[in-house]
Amino acid sequence: MDILLIHPPVVKPSEPPAGVARLAGALREHGRSYEVVDANIEGLLHLLQGEVPTEDTWTRRAFRHREGNLASLRNGRAFGNIDRYIRAVSELNRVLECVSGPFGTQLSLSNFAQHSCSPVKSSDLIRAAENPQENVFYPYFRDRLLSLLDEHAPRAVGFSLNYLSQAVTTFAMIGFVRRMNGKARIVLGGGLVTSWLKRPCWSDPFAGLVNHLVAGPGEEFLVNLSGGRYSRCVPLPEYAPFRMNPYLSPLAVIPLSTSRGCYWAKCSFCPEQAEGSRYCSLPPQRAIRDLEALSEGEDGCLVHVCDNAVSPAFLKAMAARERAVPWYGFSRVTRDLTDPDFCAALRRSGCVMLKLGLESGDQGVLDDLGKGIRIEDSARALKSIHDSGIATYAYLLFGTPSEDEESARKTLDFITKHSSHIDFLNLSIFNLPRGSREARGLDTYDFTDGDLSLYQGFVHAKGWDRKRVRQFLDKEFKRHPAVARIVRSDPPSFTSNHAPFFMMSHIS
Repeated sequence: MDILLIHPPVVKPSEPPAGVARLAGALREHGRSYEVVDANIEGLLHLLQGEVPTEDTWTRRAFRHREGNLASLRNGRAFGNIDRYIRAVSELNRVLECVSGPFGTQLSLSNFAQHSCSPVKSSDLIRAAENPQENVFYPYFRDRLLSLLDEHAPRAVGFSLNYLSQAVTTFAMIGFVRRMNGKARIVLGGGLVTSWLKRPCWSDPFAGLVNHLVAGPGEEFLVNLSGGRYSRCVPLPEYAPFRMNPYLSPLAVIPLSTSRGCYWAKCSFCPEQAEGSRYCSLPPQRAIRDLEALSEGEDGCLVHVCDNAVSPAFLKAMAARERAVPWYGFSRVTRDLTDPDFCAALRRSGCVMLKLGLESGDQGVLDDLGKGIRIEDSARALKSIHDSGIATYAYLLFGTPSEDEESARKTLDFITKHSSHIDFLNLSIFNLPRGSREARGLDTYDFTDGDLSLYQGFVHAKGWDRKRVRQFLDKEFKRHPAVARIVRSDPPSFTSNHAPFFMMSHIS
């Protein structure tokens, strides 16, 4: 076999991995042999079968209910009531916490932290590769990888590393593959790897362990590595190998990427800018054909359009469709979204939720960030979208260099004023991308001594530092009755990946 592709733990186990599916589609289109493994869902389910500890009543109950809780997330019963959902997720997380504790690891359905191993230190990741048996997932991947290596003898093994929560286990798996099959070439790519390689003064610390580090799209590299000749076609992602995986969602979720990068690409402090990422997209009608082809034959599904921001052209093409397939995605606030008729057409196309980057309720902050949106347009868009029957998931960003406490209070005022049109909220504290152009004018410091860290702290000129921002969010913002109601509705662990299901009453 040419290539074994692995999606490592831990990310939210609600849907198949979009990146690996795109790679598989390219290999299939070029006639290359491959095997794909979603080690994330497999590994988490393996750990959830752990032995029941003799601990407190809550822990014993969590272990006793685990099969029922898994079933309720898959059959939709958990989504009929937010309290029932929170209980199911919390109990599953309690099981993972208990089985991972002896490994010095804090584990949940959406996160992984090994106390002795930092994902932003290359020396720690190398040590994880040298000691794979110390990883909580080792009993799972030892048997799974041994079987795959013996059966398929792949010429190359590729790992898709997109998040810090995957890094330690990815390197533990790399180290194990190195031990078991020293001839297989190790390929490491994905969003996190791309960010590493785009850092200023990058120097590869993994030489001798990883054969190939790949920045950006990996289709061409893998096809050529496997002996093919890349044709620059854009084939459909290949989701067939993932259909048997019991993801924790009540419908089959189909990730669809219609673009790479961001079509706006003007926001200051944006990682896309710092990394010099280029924007490219499918023609809208081709993207819609892909959506229809991927959803055809599915007995109920939800399409996750996972672009950084859905383009206005794609939204217009979707609004003109007559066939409805349930879908959701992230969008900038545009003038089209302030139009009730346009939003009604989007709803008829199947749109169940839009994630919106509002960022701030202060126009001056938005202008300084280069967001290119007006406060009044955000207000009109929230109303038009919500009134059409589409859920709104608003994203806010606090602690930016141009924000101060007065600006943050303007954001609170904006949210409370329009709270009846907001279904979900994501509250984030600003991280300064290392190497960004704007960082050069700030007094910066390192959060950590990790050589792989992508962000820095900075001395806020207005004294609005991270500690003060956290205090404001915890003691004032989230406690406002209008905001507290919205915050309580956010699905823990899965957040926006599960939020659409609360708006689709037929699945519960």
